[in-house]
Amino acid sequence: MEQLTMFSGATGQPLAARLRPQTLEEFAGQRHLLGKGKVLRRLIEDDQVSSMIFWGPPGVGKTTLAQIIARRTRAAFIDFSAVTSGIKEIRGVMQQAEDNRRFGERTIVFVDEIHRFNKAQQDAFLPFVEKGSIILIGATTENPSFEVNAALLSRCKVFVLQALSPEDLKALLSRALTDPRGFGDQQISLPQDMLEKIAVFANGDARTALSTLEMAVLNGELDADGRVTVTEDALAQCISRKSLLYDKGGEEHYNLISALHKSMRNSDPDAAVYWLARMLEAGEDPIYIARRVTRFASEDVGLADPRALEQAVAAFHACRLIGMPECSVHLTQAVVYMALAPKSNALYAAYETARDDAARELSEPVPLHLRNAVTGLMKQLDYGKGYQYAHDYEDKLTAMSCLPESMAQKRYYRPTDQGEEAELGRRLALIESWKQDHREK
Repeated sequence: MEQLTMFSGATGQPLAARLRPQTLEEFAGQRHLLGKGKVLRRLIEDDQVSSMIFWGPPGVGKTTLAQIIARRTRAAFIDFSAVTSGIKEIRGVMQQAEDNRRFGERTIVFVDEIHRFNKAQQDAFLPFVEKGSIILIGATTENPSFEVNAALLSRCKVFVLQALSPEDLKALLSRALTDPRGFGDQQISLPQDMLEKIAVFANGDARTALSTLEMAVLNGELDADGRVTVTEDALAQCISRKSLLYDKGGEEHYNLISALHKSMRNSDPDAAVYWLARMLEAGEDPIYIARRVTRFASEDVGLADPRALEQAVAAFHACRLIGMPECSVHLTQAVVYMALAPKSNALYAAYETARDDAARELSEPVPLHLRNAVTGLMKQLDYGKGYQYAHDYEDKLTAMSCLPESMAQKRYYRPTDQGEEAELGRRLALIESWKQDHREK
């Protein structure tokens, strides 16, 4: 384990490494945290950092902030990788921190990709954070609520870093063309509209933006005077396919399926198709999406349009039969149908309420008249006594109650006036009225 290993020489380094900000003034974006007078900026400038976690997408400056803190702090700074380190390495670092504490020196431990540590590894840090032996700074692309132990998380301030805006990235790219650490010593011809294309392509990731610029320059046309001209064709090859931000096992997975679900619920077919395309083009399993659409068909449409479930199940089978990319059109048909269908959550609400009651009333016995008397003893105990077989009656109805006596007045299914459910509501009202009349006779 080496101290300050992040600050090796720049010889032969990629553009993104050479141009890594050295000060807060050079840092791109995150003005909500690092603008003049903002809390994180004050903590860094005053060398008063406490245990914290930087959470944000790739390429937004999490590690760079740690490097800036390392340069400014009077504390010992230890760079620690969750990818290559285990319990043994953690214990070694903690012993070093304890030794520093005895001599009155603070120790800041930076853990990159802290979400890669398992519970036991994270627990190894906890007692040293609690007693102040170390100040822990973690960096993660995953939601720390899910990936960091609750006890450790409660002792850290979480700072959320945002994807860089196209304007932030364009300014960064412009600096790369003029800064001596970048291409400032070279003559580069690259129009502003091309910088804008790279900024949009990078999708908020500074590292991607700088790597794309470097690739474009390296593939530019060199003239006799040593001037490099980046052509449209060269740039097009560098940005031929965008790498969509998507982690099928992480938070963005749930963010996008939530966006799809809520767009369908809000009857917005355009948004629904967009979020569907985002997921499929990023490699999501179409079967997973089909399952979620099938759930939506009953949860949010229900009996307002019973055909919605048929559409969803048909799309599910189509996905299983032919897969991607062909099944994308079947899923599109399903999500557009869901978005345009009349909406009712009556079935969802009915089950949720009944579930809560069932949890509280698990011991409520089934009424005797609803039990099957399959043995002589059961008959002697009045199993099935008083049961009324609906088909034996002219209206195919009886006034018999099918709920436990203590719950006889409960109502779970409350139909809406949307679509076909309106007619079901009218029928249910007639049934309830008939039963009430016959109970009073």
